[in-house]
Amino acid sequence: MAEYTMVAALNAALRDAMAKDPRTLVFGEDVGELGGVYRVTEGLQREFGSERVFNTPIAEAGIAGICVGLSLAGWRPVAEMQFDGFSYPALDQIVSHIAKYRNRTRGRTSMPIVIRIPSFGGIRGKEHHGESPETYYAHTAGLKVVVPSGALDAYRLLSLAIADPDPVIFLEPKSRYWAKEQGELAVDGPRMGRAWVRREGEACTLVTYGAMVTRCLEAAEVLARERVSCRVLDLRSLVPLDLDTLAESVRKTGRVVVVHEAPRTLGMGAEIAARIMEEAFDYLEAPVLRVTGYDVPYPPAALEQRYLPSVERITSAVRRVVSY
Repeated sequence: MAEYTMVAALNAALRDAMAKDPRTLVFGEDVGELGGVYRVTEGLQREFGSERVFNTPIAEAGIAGICVGLSLAGWRPVAEMQFDGFSYPALDQIVSHIAKYRNRTRGRTSMPIVIRIPSFGGIRGKEHHGESPETYYAHTAGLKVVVPSGALDAYRLLSLAIADPDPVIFLEPKSRYWAKEQGELAVDGPRMGRAWVRREGEACTLVTYGAMVTRCLEAAEVLARERVSCRVLDLRSLVPLDLDTLAESVRKTGRVVVVHEAPRTLGMGAEIAARIMEEAFDYLEAPVLRVTGYDVPYPPAALEQRYLPSVERITSAVRRVVSY
């Protein structure tokens, strides 16, 4: 059985999409000859030519603006923002135009745009090289927001995102880029907008996404040795959010801990907790707890591991809700 890193799987998804549809374009800073900082686009320019895979200036607002014009002209742009912390200059174009264009034209004009953003921490990067920007995009009506946690699902989600008529913000966990996974690259499986139960359990549900899926699976292993059985729910899609599977998990376990890297205040954990209260309050046996980053700017590399949710912090939260 073949083995893939997330980088290789994303590269394959881009290659397959470009081979399937000549309207698909890939562009961004250093994505051409270099293949991107993380080599996700390596070899694509050589295979498809510089008219379909090309470098842009260091101007993120311009990259997002180009996406709008190309979409209106019938292309399917896949743009890369080099790092999460570099993507903020593009917010005006994304929020004001990309997210609103379909509504502005009463549905006559879609925006089949994918904006890939290497995101989150765990790589001991410098300032602006480790951020959690998901809430900005999830709060912006008109955008879909997805976050893969492993190589095979990264291929599936990126393939589905490129084929989607709506704009998709594709957040790639940098710390998972080199993690290997065995299997076949295929679009079959959980669709975009559906969560994925990665581990069954009865005592508590761990709700998470991105790199924290692996961290939660590790925590679940530790708790299993204490005879505390945890269900691990990989959201995959932040917008749309799979409320059905979320409510089903609450009904099965009665207890929930939400885990994410982003700061606590107004993070995805707050939205998930509110939705659980609305959709499945009668099934809760304990308050929903959150294990998150802290409400401080992303720390320097030496302090990164103290900032990120750890197995110890996750297991401690589970013990609290189970003993409530």
